Amino acid sequence: MRSATPKVLHDICGRSLVGHVLAAARELEPEQVVVVVGHGREQVAAHCAAVDPAARTAVQHEQRGTGHAVRVGLEELHGTRADAAGAAANGSGAVPAVAGTVVVVCGDTPLLTGETLQRLAWAHTADGNAVTVLTARVPDATGYGRIVRDEASGAVLAIVEHKDATEEQREIQEINSGVFAFDGRLLAEALGRVRADNSQGEEYLTDVLGILRAQGHRVGAAVADDHREIVGINNRVQLAEARRILNDRLLERAMLAGVTVVDPASTWVDATVTFGQDVIVHPGTQLIGATHLAEGCEVGPHSRLTDTLVGAGARVHTAVTDAAEVGAGASVGPYAYLRPGTRMGPKAKAGTYVEMKNASIGEGTKVPHLSYVGDATIGAFTNIGAASVFVNYDGQEKHHTTVGSHCRTGSDNMFVAPVTVGDGAYTAAGSVITKNVPPGALAVARGQQRNIDGWVERKRPGSAAAKAAEAAQDAAPGEQAPESARSAGAGGAEAARAAGGTGGGSDNGV
Repeated sequence: MRSATPKVLHDICGRSLVGHVLAAARELEPEQVVVVVGHGREQVAAHCAAVDPAARTAVQHEQRGTGHAVRVGLEELHGTRADAAGAAANGSGAVPAVAGTVVVVCGDTPLLTGETLQRLAWAHTADGNAVTVLTARVPDATGYGRIVRDEASGAVLAIVEHKDATEEQREIQEINSGVFAFDGRLLAEALGRVRADNSQGEEYLTDVLGILRAQGHRVGAAVADDHREIVGINNRVQLAEARRILNDRLLERAMLAGVTVVDPASTWVDATVTFGQDVIVHPGTQLIGATHLAEGCEVGPHSRLTDTLVGAGARVHTAVTDAAEVGAGASVGPYAYLRPGTRMGPKAKAGTYVEMKNASIGEGTKVPHLSYVGDATIGAFTNIGAASVFVNYDGQEKHHTTVGSHCRTGSDNMFVAPVTVGDGAYTAAGSVITKNVPPGALAVARGQQRNIDGWVERKRPGSAAAKAAEAAQDAAPGEQAPESARSAGAGGAEAARAAGGTGGGSDNGV
């Protein structure tokens, strides 16, 4: 893989390679699951404990072959942990037996399904085999071990590696997957006879088949319906190919269950994503982690949802969401960003260029555009004006803002936390709200406007602006109101007093 990450921990559709194998194995409802770890064992063991706490791990301190790995796993089940010290390099010695069926799988086969493993276990029991091999028939078997069967009984006579196969055997398209079901007692006995006197100095699990057959036991096979299930991952090209196959499989399952995926080729989904019926997923959408799309909601195009719950009938359009909840009938986007902790109530709205973080948005409340809402609680049926910012960070601590229900806040407001705006209150455009606003009050927190006549002509003479102003004045002489009338407005008396006038309406009032 050319990576600092152990191969089996590489991600594909929301799970690690070994995570997919563990999920498939759990569908068998086994009494015990043991993961044999070697390279990167600290990372792999910690990951397995996180994704499957009931699974046990066994450490193969020396990587001495597949048979040795199975030996280590059986020793873990019995608590002997003999590992390298427990067997001579050329003859293994006693191996603890396990009652019942032992299924052996590889940790780098993420496309293997629980259904296929169940059919393997059922065939093993039904046929009374000592060992049953999972096989597949492939278009091109070059490089794979061939399954040689008895023509009369169908029993497996041998697994012949490609380099050792005759020309006739190389015509066989049925190959070995490396996945087996064993009789636990016979497996232990045969492992005790496996030798490591080969060019690699390793104990091969496939040698068990020959030992059992020589003892007169039956070796059978179960054929996988889809040969791609047995594909192992050894590089990032194969990782991408497997991801495409698994993604297609997941989308097909969703579509057959009542989900419309407009363009499967550009839609990516994790194995842990769930859907209600009549969901619509538009092109360019990624659904990641524990995301759930409820009945009748619509997502995309070009949206990325991670660990997000989308309620029934909601709409998420060109948005990024992470650990958020979108209520039933709510609307998000386009170009919105919901960060962790965001909870939108039913029919709420987070519009264009809106970012929310750790925010609770009440039913029917709208944050239509160009705003940041962080560390806040907003009640029901409130409207937040455009270009509003909830100022939640003082450089050291985060603080909370509360806005009540049925509020109307003006555009370009700053809410400097901690602050509370009561139910039914209004705030004026351009205000910086630093004090609590009582219910039903109007908060105005901005400086008075002052116009200075003739400033452009004096300070920027000859400029395009000055010429435009002069032309406008010449075109309609006398039509512009006096400075006092233009600047005073509803607050004229206060402006007049500030300028030293009487505020009584005379020409010199401002």
